[in-house]
Amino acid sequence: MTLSLHEASVGVFVPYLGNLSALLDHASAHAEARNIDPAVLLNIRLSPTMYSLKQQVGEANRHATVAGALLAGRAPYTFSDAEPDIDELKARISAAIDFVRGLPRAEIDAATDKEVAFTFKNGAQRTFTGKSLLFTFSVPQFFFHVTTAYDILRHAGVDIAKKDFLGPPR
Repeated sequence: MTLSLHEASVGVFVPYLGNLSALLDHASAHAEARNIDPAVLLNIRLSPTMYSLKQQVGEANRHATVAGALLAGRAPYTFSDAEPDIDELKARISAAIDFVRGLPRAEIDAATDKEVAFTFKNGAQRTFTGKSLLFTFSVPQFFFHVTTAYDILRHAGVDIAKKDFLGPPR
């Protein structure tokens, strides 16, 4: 079996970003049903030194779009710096999905041995091959942030289960 970089990146990021958006729908419904300001949920952290729910969503988007852009040799998608509410986070997820879906399959698939440089928020860079970026950094980072967003919502009492994290079988 051969697995292409496109399948391992876009083919993974898109459905799980969709699942993340659906988790935010559950968060919104939870807040409305319990008369909780949704901003309270967006600012919850599992630990004082961890990112909040809104930051976890932002990092999932960032890792998906930056990885896709680096593999395809494109500029990464730029998200607004404005303080997001749930609807804005969902719009950003939708934009991330559209962005990675729009990247050229052939260029992503050709990036296996291409050298790429990931730039961290502090400006530091780390070089990878396309394959090592995807499998040892970007996909693990992406799932860390999606999982942590899920865990924050579970911790906050939102009625979600593993099936909501995984989404429908594909």
